[in-house]
Amino acid sequence: MSGIPEALEAARRFGIKIIPGVEISTMFSQGRDSASDEPVHILAYYSSCGPAKFDQLEKFLSSIRDGRFLRAENMISKLNKLKLPLKWEQVEKIAGEGVAPGRLHVARAMVEAGHVENLRQAFSRYLYDGGPAYATGSEPLAEETVQFIRETGGVAVLAHPWALKDPIAVVRRLKEVGLHGIEAYRSDGKLAAYSDLADAYDLLKLGGSDFHGRGGKQESEVGSVSLPMLAVHEFLKVARPIWCRAIREILENYAENPSETNLQLIMSFGKPKVCRGISPVSCSGDFISRCLSSWLTNDERRDAEFEAIKLKLAAISVSQR
Repeated sequence: MSGIPEALEAARRFGIKIIPGVEISTMFSQGRDSASDEPVHILAYYSSCGPAKFDQLEKFLSSIRDGRFLRAENMISKLNKLKLPLKWEQVEKIAGEGVAPGRLHVARAMVEAGHVENLRQAFSRYLYDGGPAYATGSEPLAEETVQFIRETGGVAVLAHPWALKDPIAVVRRLKEVGLHGIEAYRSDGKLAAYSDLADAYDLLKLGGSDFHGRGGKQESEVGSVSLPMLAVHEFLKVARPIWCRAIREILENYAENPSETNLQLIMSFGKPKVCRGISPVSCSGDFISRCLSSWLTNDERRDAEFEAIKLKLAAISVSQR
């Protein structure tokens, strides 16, 4: 999620609303044998304040990233055995320093090496789920991921269910552990089967381009999905109470322990202009007050619990001056 602060800053300049989020690769197991396991992608949507327990989320995602390095090495090894030699250095250079490499980076290395003509060919011949050069990393279980998203103040949504072998089984199980919604809209409109599936399990209907820069006709362009405003309103109706609870948890934690470390966690997704040249702790009250006006609606800010928190924060600001 390291790109989100930059995205939020750009959005402010252009008057665009950003909802911070992350797509998490997980594994769904039917429990019978590993052969029935399949990758499932879960979307986590957070408030502009970011997730509660931000450090725990970073640790959770870091574990997945570490597994992606091992996964990429295994894919390269499989390609070498298929007489399609690649070097780790090639993939690492394409991914960028410190970036956890994914299939896309391996595919680009294959194109550069001349093993395939384009990215689509790399995926369709070798890197597709279960393909000859496919490998898994250290993905968490889908159920655990949905629960973790909820615990950190996020809205959990199943991504592109049409890519699953048995979407009904996945939706049924994930609904039991708290799934909030599924994607039902693509660039070609609403898919009736997944809209009906969402209705059957009382889930939100969202959508997205699933753009990963692979190229080719099979990938939709960014912004190609027209999500109805009604779907957005339904999403926000569910999301905002969840986000408010997360914001309260974050601020209460700071009120109990007004350390610079805890303030830095609050500042993760926003840099306070009021604090330039001043110690962040010394102007925490001003910063948090400005953040609340951008994070919450007027009605939400008038909530009794937020009013109590603001009094605590005001007392902290006075004592720090």
